[in-house]
Amino acid sequence: MANQRPIWRGHLRLALVSCPVAVYSAHRDSGSLHFHMINPKTGHVIRMVTHDSETGKDLERSGLVKGYEYKKGEYLTLGEDDFDSARVDSSSTMTINKFVDVSSIDPIWFEASYFLAADGDLGLDVYKLLWKAIGEAGKSALSRIMIARRERPVAILPMGDGLIAHTLLEERDLNSFKSLFEPMAAVKTDPEMVQLARQLIERQSGHYDPADFEDRYENRLRDLIKAKLDRNGLEPVTESTADATNVIALMAALKRGLDSSPAKKAPAKTNRARA
Repeated sequence: MANQRPIWRGHLRLALVSCPVAVYSAHRDSGSLHFHMINPKTGHVIRMVTHDSETGKDLERSGLVKGYEYKKGEYLTLGEDDFDSARVDSSSTMTINKFVDVSSIDPIWFEASYFLAADGDLGLDVYKLLWKAIGEAGKSALSRIMIARRERPVAILPMGDGLIAHTLLEERDLNSFKSLFEPMAAVKTDPEMVQLARQLIERQSGHYDPADFEDRYENRLRDLIKAKLDRNGLEPVTESTADATNVIALMAALKRGLDSSPAKKAPAKTNRARA
């Protein structure tokens, strides 16, 4: 944590008790491949230039301001003082105003995750109290926070020995899905096939471990880059495609899958951190 800079500092408040907290980004992409845009004719890197759309004059980003287009081609400019004047209480205080069951928040509403840590030694007792109470209640604490000039709802949950805040999407952020899933209403399921599928699920059930997954495509890209640097080729992977099956083939596929999937031993109980 010492090398990380907080993106927000303020107080976490529940009723009349509060403690200073700092918010840190939980995500990083330091291990990802990064590419530059190259002119293939010269091999030179392409430089993106900021310029005035009317005069064509190159500009420095540091001297620019934000503008709101209130009608076609007409802009109202806003400075830092304007944005500061619109500040709300969540700019400095995360007030917990509601507790809900964790399962009541569909995963599609989760946007990004942040570590919510105690900011200094002052208020550690209150922070520990909130962490313990929220964890024992099995609830998610709902609050709001100002990030990137937008007030965002957050769900606060215990993780390990601290708290994590998940920013939540609003209804305006999500595309409508009703028309996409509407055809499902007319589809009938065979209880026997559902039971077979549930047996398959039980056979393959376990604990989630991030170490089980890796970006195989990026790994292949790394292999490709090494091969090209060594002036070798990389054999393409042939993908298998699943054919559409009728009901009889689906039943047979489920039974074959169940036969080829050995029953797993019951996993040992562990005190895994909940994220």
